[in-house]
Amino acid sequence: MVLGGCGAWPEGGRACSGFVLEHDGYRVVLDLGYGTLPRLLALLGSPAGDGVDAVIVTHRHPDHMADLHGLFRARWFGRRGAPVIPLYAPDGVLARTAAMEDDGAELLGRVFRWHPLPAGPYRAGPFRLESVLLPHWVPNAGIRLSAPGLTVAYTGDTGPDPALPGLGRDADLYLVDATSREAAPGPPPGPDGPELLLNAREAGRAAAQAGARRLLLTHFWPGSDRAALAAVAAAEFGGPVLVADEGLEITLR
Repeated sequence: MVLGGCGAWPEGGRACSGFVLEHDGYRVVLDLGYGTLPRLLALLGSPAGDGVDAVIVTHRHPDHMADLHGLFRARWFGRRGAPVIPLYAPDGVLARTAAMEDDGAELLGRVFRWHPLPAGPYRAGPFRLESVLLPHWVPNAGIRLSAPGLTVAYTGDTGPDPALPGLGRDADLYLVDATSREAAPGPPPGPDGPELLLNAREAGRAAAQAGARRLLLTHFWPGSDRAALAAVAAAEFGGPVLVADEGLEITLR
């Protein structure tokens, strides 16, 4: 399920990057950007976040992890003493979340059990969790989750990179950022230097090179025409192109 698909900050009524993957009774959260926590708690039917088996955060930018702090509070105040939740993330994610609480480093360890990314592979419930470092302004882990008969891959945020086809190789669903700042109304100029975000054309090309079965575009710059960007990606990909609108549910089997 899509919790949010905006990049940088959320449009009204939307949220930033966040997804939930369920398989064989195991529920993994992928990123928790601005505005994702209320949607997650509504999905779970629990104000204390009961039902989350693992959390994966790709990098420390707040549009991908700000609501991790909210989930920490839901567990600490709402379900103290519950089993810790595995958290797979670069170390900067842990430090940034801990900085939002007094004695945060110690308290965080009583809610989450940290596993560094990129690293592994790990076993997360029914999934084999693999990760790869992708180019961004901060360390960003591309994610690949595989179980018998099912593979989901996710770029987090990245610029073009030779690792992208392998990350999404033959995936049933490839979640790829398609920020496309150049297509948004009045975007501020991007920083100088290498390209560290994908546009829709590059996202479609990456999915095509990977041989993915379906492409889910995400991380849209606020104000972007999502349908138009999907059409641009489809011209490169050729397969089904989906858009990460909040509440979208995708059945993969």
